[in-house]
Amino acid sequence: MLTFGCVLKALVDFEDVPLDQVITDAAIDSRLIIPGAIFIALPGERTDGHDYVADAFQRGAVLALVERDMPKNLSVLDLRQPLSRADLEDIRFPFCLRVANSLDALQKIAQYWRTQLSIRVIGITGSVGKSTTKELSAEVLGQRYRTFKNPGNYNNEIGLPLSMLRLTEAHQRGVLEMGFYVPGEIALLCRIARPHVGVLTNISEVHLERAGSIDAIVTGKRELIESLPSAPEGVAILNYDDLRVRQMADCTQARIFYYGLSPESDLWASGIEGLGLEGVRFVLHYQGDRTYVKVPLLGRHSVHTALRATAIGLVEGLSWGEIIGGLQSGHAQLRLVAVHGPGGSLLLDDTYNAAPPSVIADLNLLAELDGRRIAVLGDMLELGSFEERGHRMVGSRAAAVVDSLIVVGARARWIADEASKAGMSEKNIAAFEDRKEAIKYLSNRIGEGDVVLIKGSHSMRMDEIVSALEEGE
Repeated sequence: MLTFGCVLKALVDFEDVPLDQVITDAAIDSRLIIPGAIFIALPGERTDGHDYVADAFQRGAVLALVERDMPKNLSVLDLRQPLSRADLEDIRFPFCLRVANSLDALQKIAQYWRTQLSIRVIGITGSVGKSTTKELSAEVLGQRYRTFKNPGNYNNEIGLPLSMLRLTEAHQRGVLEMGFYVPGEIALLCRIARPHVGVLTNISEVHLERAGSIDAIVTGKRELIESLPSAPEGVAILNYDDLRVRQMADCTQARIFYYGLSPESDLWASGIEGLGLEGVRFVLHYQGDRTYVKVPLLGRHSVHTALRATAIGLVEGLSWGEIIGGLQSGHAQLRLVAVHGPGGSLLLDDTYNAAPPSVIADLNLLAELDGRRIAVLGDMLELGSFEERGHRMVGSRAAAVVDSLIVVGARARWIADEASKAGMSEKNIAAFEDRKEAIKYLSNRIGEGDVVLIKGSHSMRMDEIVSALEEGE
């Protein structure tokens, strides 16, 4: 188990620590502290974690990593100085460990702890579909193995090491989503997590504004595949349908496992039938066998998610019965959820975030449903030079699918403009600058039989539209 001794070994390579205090968890928010946890004080633009060390101790933290001077009433062990056994003799928990950089210290502890575990790790990255793939893959692997997954969006240089400190010797498989903004980030996460299996969903212009170019996105995502051990231990699970992903087979000595909709793939799907809110039906093909599957995932695009989870199951030795059981469990977290709206309408809430591929996928799902189809779409951010083109792509697809289009935000006006150019009647298009105007417009215009898709980038807070319409039901 993770102990204070492991922490010191990771940070200063100090052997034979006489204190075996167990570390139960790790957090950067003092409000999330549980008894026995370690608190990592990170300086930030708006808040400084050092201001909450005392609160963390009061809530049960036994250690705090700090990089600044602390009040004299808090005990501090300075790891920037040579450490001796005498320094540890009178230690009383809780206390602070002074380090040069708190985030770097967190990462070192997580990296060390990973070396103490025999767990097999599956890393997942890509532009779209990481989270749902993580959730469904964990369900599949959980049919046989004690499986860990990083919670929520704990997929960056802070969240992933925090997640890994929750691993125990009892875990047999770890499914870790790895986020990306700039080249070098995934390489860092891989040094910490040491994945055996790497899964790449797809490459698109998501986060282009931060990454700078599509080539930078390819370079960054490729770091997962480059980090894998050689075959047979290492396996790269690649999307055959995405040329940029397929070409990454050339940058690794790991075994290559292709999935997709092409018979050229190792694992492929055919006969795809969207069933609306009841899920999707298709046929899986693998090594000459055909398996008929129906899964409770929304939209035809979800077949790729199922293929990825199936590929992971096959690579990790699961039987078809275990794989199908995991796919059909229905427990995988979906960001798109259906809720009741005003007058008997149905709201499709996918407001967590948005990028052109995911919006178009949701519009394709909307096309499978009966009723008057309404799309409420907000700005998509961080698209960089792809910004206008991405919004117009969505507008073109919306014109072919929806009966009524409502857009929110300055960028979303490109969606409306392109929908109009594609032949959608101006009387069926409404554009607003903010959410309140859209809520007012919608509240008296939707009712029985209407299906309303609501989606936009997280900072657009399109979830407030969903909440307002639900409350006004």
